[in-house]
Amino acid sequence: MDLFRSEPVAQPLAARLRPSNLDEYVGQEHLLARGKPLREALEQGALHSMIFWGPPGVGKTTLARLLAQFCDAHFETVSAVLAGVKEIRQAVEVAKQQAGQYGKRTILFVDEVHRFNKSQQDAFLPYVEDGTLIFIGATTENPSFELNNALLSRARVYVLKSLDEAALRKLVDRALTEERGLGKRNLSVGDEAFKMLMAAADGDGRRMLNFLENASDLAEDGSEIGVELLQSLLGDSRRRFDKGGEAFYDQISALHKSVRGSNPDGALYWYARMLDGGCDPLYIARRVVRMASEDIGNADPRALSLCLAAWDVQERLGSPEGELAVAQAITYIACAPKSNAVYVGFKTALREAAEHGSLEVPLHLRNAPTKLMKQLGYGEEYRYAHDEPDAYAAGEDYFPDQLEPRQYYQPVPRGLELKIGEKLRHLAELDRISPRQRRKP
Repeated sequence: MDLFRSEPVAQPLAARLRPSNLDEYVGQEHLLARGKPLREALEQGALHSMIFWGPPGVGKTTLARLLAQFCDAHFETVSAVLAGVKEIRQAVEVAKQQAGQYGKRTILFVDEVHRFNKSQQDAFLPYVEDGTLIFIGATTENPSFELNNALLSRARVYVLKSLDEAALRKLVDRALTEERGLGKRNLSVGDEAFKMLMAAADGDGRRMLNFLENASDLAEDGSEIGVELLQSLLGDSRRRFDKGGEAFYDQISALHKSVRGSNPDGALYWYARMLDGGCDPLYIARRVVRMASEDIGNADPRALSLCLAAWDVQERLGSPEGELAVAQAITYIACAPKSNAVYVGFKTALREAAEHGSLEVPLHLRNAPTKLMKQLGYGEEYRYAHDEPDAYAAGEDYFPDQLEPRQYYQPVPRGLELKIGEKLRHLAELDRISPRQRRKP
């Protein structure tokens, strides 16, 4: 008996079901259906450099391989996680040999291309430019942020979408019926079980097939993979949420815009989605405080206090009590009157402060704690507002001498700012009656 002999390891189900031609490819009909842009380019032989941008498990690598097969091109692949400039140069040499000996074009597929730094991205640009390589990059991150402009200008970006219910159903049906899948075992999946698989997969075809394969290992031949089996197998499968990635920023943006749009239901949905995906509730609590200042402001100053209190509850109590407090804050600010007057005014003031440089504080606005300062005129002619009628020094000037007074803060006619606006208009009328006296520097 040979103790070192082992049976060959079977390929995972997802690998066994990899399509052998474009017609077997599942999903991305917006790119590959008859008459769609990528399909048209391929059928016309117009193979070009491209970037596939989409979430995991939607077929980026598979599509690149099928394109090489469809166009009878040699296929080289490198992973940006493991490869560097050396591997790129080796791929270039292979491409030159393929062109010289066989007259074949070469597709260089770079998986996770966003992990290449600028110098690595620049390394293959000349060979893309002169046609030695046809570059296809795959990324889960926004190419606008992760890839340099030189590379983006030489490649067309195609957005791949998460697999929908119809596409995932096709994958499951093929897995259960084809011999290279699980066809020999005569298994079935009921509607409720399929819905569980679909929810756990969250648009990721590879993940769906991995779950199905794991379930099949626990099922008897000829049986139905049921809900109870999947519940024990799947546990708490998190939805797609890549902290710091595209999905992360998309979802916090959706939450913020729902609040700004006064839609508490949409805001609660995106909050729940982020929690379901594993987002730190404290991060959301901090962002909610920002929303209170940016989008509600003085239209309802209570919003800021409530959001700070919710943040405090989350820190003190944790989950789930803290999450409920944050949900309360989110619904409150979504329903509150909206004003970005403070936000706009502050941004404008910051811009002008930077533009005008270090203008000196006028003498009348300076404190004079010493005798010398008093002799130099610090604090002279300052009008103490509490000694003026209605505690307002009409006509007083609070800007640098070189800068005409501005109105950065312009309250909106909503919430408390309706009253604030009335007050400021009244004060402006007093200023009109008592014109500002510009002091000499």
